[in-house]
Amino acid sequence: MARLVAAFGSSHSVMLPAQLEDWLSKFRQADLRLPFYDREGKRIPYEQVLAEAPPNAAELVTPQAITARFRAMEQALEEVKRRVEAARLDVLIVFGDDQHELFQDTNMPAMAIYYGKTIRNAVQQPLPTEQWYERAQMRRLEEQSERHYPCDAGLAMHLIAGLRDREFDITAVAGLEKDQYEGHAYSFVHRWYLRDVEVPMVPVFLNTYYDPNQPHPRRCVRLGQAMKDLIAAYPEDKRVGLMASGGLSHFRVEEDIDRGLLEAFKRRDLDYLAAMDPRRLKAGSSEIRNWIAVGAAATDLELKWTRYVPGYRTPALTGTGLAFAEWG
Repeated sequence: MARLVAAFGSSHSVMLPAQLEDWLSKFRQADLRLPFYDREGKRIPYEQVLAEAPPNAAELVTPQAITARFRAMEQALEEVKRRVEAARLDVLIVFGDDQHELFQDTNMPAMAIYYGKTIRNAVQQPLPTEQWYERAQMRRLEEQSERHYPCDAGLAMHLIAGLRDREFDITAVAGLEKDQYEGHAYSFVHRWYLRDVEVPMVPVFLNTYYDPNQPHPRRCVRLGQAMKDLIAAYPEDKRVGLMASGGLSHFRVEEDIDRGLLEAFKRRDLDYLAAMDPRRLKAGSSEIRNWIAVGAAATDLELKWTRYVPGYRTPALTGTGLAFAEWG
């Protein structure tokens, strides 16, 4: 029988493949055009976020403070990679979100599972130096040529069928069109954490970003619980891992959300996760749904390691709540 032996969480923000100089200066201009939301889920301008920043905000975005957080992020990435490799997984189920990479607004499933035998990642394209943001995004792609990563089609089909029988409406994705490649939520995991180990993946898609059909947090809890049962029922002898890709709060860093979530995982508090207010899961914070599903599936495991780096990058304290975790 299959065994869920480990689970992981990792941000995949463009801050991670970006350079220190981008953290120090480039994001200050780029963040002016990002979408921000208040606690009621209403869109607000950057100027309002800046006006609401605490009195000590300037201290949090000095070059020294930003550099220290950048180094902490680098160390966390290496630690997650080490822990993923040490888990000796036979398959990794990755919960991520698609941002108009495979799915468009004309057809946006709330939940989907990929069941192809492989999934391909694109190759990097040359870009001018001044396109620093696009160059950072490009680092999630392959350096020399496109790559076809292995997937576990058998386990994926088992999950699709089992979720269907549990009355989840799951979109089944058999493969990619000729011009499509895996999205950044999955290519980041391949490029950073699986680059030295060939572990088959099962990509699970949650529509975290786009109205009107994002799964409610309590639905994500139920999905995680169902996944845990289905993994245990899979007849092949496999060491299975889970990965939540994305999050935590952004583009406005909200430490209360992020730290509350991590504490709830420690307590295995599914009621807390299910009761999270969707109005606070806007923009990039919406990717917290991926963590909720993994946390609900990992209740037989212990949250044994976390790193949290509040990625402040402007005087308005915009940025990303960078989080990394292992259950085992």
